[in-house]
Amino acid sequence: MSTPRHRTAPEHAHPDDVPVLTALAALADPVRLTLVRELARSPEWSRACGSFEVPVGKAALSHHFTVLRAAGLVEQRDEGPRRVNRLRRAEFDARFPGLLELVLRTDP
Repeated sequence: MSTPRHRTAPEHAHPDDVPVLTALAALADPVRLTLVRELARSPEWSRACGSFEVPVGKAALSHHFTVLRAAGLVEQRDEGPRRVNRLRRAEFDARFPGLLELVLRTDP
């Protein structure tokens, strides 16, 4: 008889506890920037981790989400077998006014 697998709930840093260099480093990576931009265009809690079109494997994607959580940018929760995400835009904007607006711009 097998027992159900339970994942550990993800740990989240609140943006108020994040140094600006941690936030900038998280946003400097092209894959993480893609994740943040896609989350910004999506309704909250509508995107599962595996729904993003990024050129990395599952383990690397998990790492990228860990970095984004540690930077206070993303919040995750489990819904059944899926882990869904939301961009912590309001909280992040309160801590770093204008930063997300700059990185979400698509014009040069």
